[in-house]
Amino acid sequence: MDPSEYDVMYRVEDSHWWYKGMAAISLSIIKNWIPDLQNLNILDAGCGTGASIRSLLAGWGDTLGIDLSNKALQLCRARGIQPLVQASVCDLPIAGSTFDLITSLDVLYSAEVPDTALALKDLLRVLTPEGHLLLRVPAYNWLRGSHDVIVHTARRFTRKEVISLLDSAGFTILHVTYVNTLLFPFVLVKRMIERILPPRNPGSELRIRFGKLNTILTAILSLEAPLASKYQLPFGLSVVAIARRK
Repeated sequence: MDPSEYDVMYRVEDSHWWYKGMAAISLSIIKNWIPDLQNLNILDAGCGTGASIRSLLAGWGDTLGIDLSNKALQLCRARGIQPLVQASVCDLPIAGSTFDLITSLDVLYSAEVPDTALALKDLLRVLTPEGHLLLRVPAYNWLRGSHDVIVHTARRFTRKEVISLLDSAGFTILHVTYVNTLLFPFVLVKRMIERILPPRNPGSELRIRFGKLNTILTAILSLEAPLASKYQLPFGLSVVAIARRK
């Protein structure tokens, strides 16, 4: 991802409807599927600018952030986050069986991850025998848009593909679902318009100013949290999975 996009992410991550709604969904899934959330060793694999470490994962134990981007880690430090390591999720400089919980939130889609299967196997390696992985990736290759070009999207996934990748890597799959289902039709229309009338100055969708609509979109996306933690939503803009070591 272009370094300038990390600056945008850093500015909006605490308030943008997508981040707030997805955090609510992730929190609901974690609480529903992990019985004990105390004194954990946690890895945020692809931590970006660190918002998940500071909010979603706070209070459950000790968290290590890893990211390939030096710019992302600089912005993590600006949030006061430590410890941090610059590394690829395909080659983690960590001993095996270290972490009780690993989160990988919108990381494996990226062109900076050359081998998705290898990344999952290395994440499995550093999980403790009872450890859990929370994985989130964007859905459907046919849903690519100008935003994907800006953030260097190499691949998008179906639920079936996520299940196959996790199973092949050696995980026991607990729950996999599409999310961001309620807003799916609106984004689909936006993508169709983009293909007919490509934007003159394409940029990340994080640059869009939603104003008062931000609160409404946050509420709509957050409505999915209790459903996504228990049921398999039939379609959506992302796929979320929680799995553990076999």
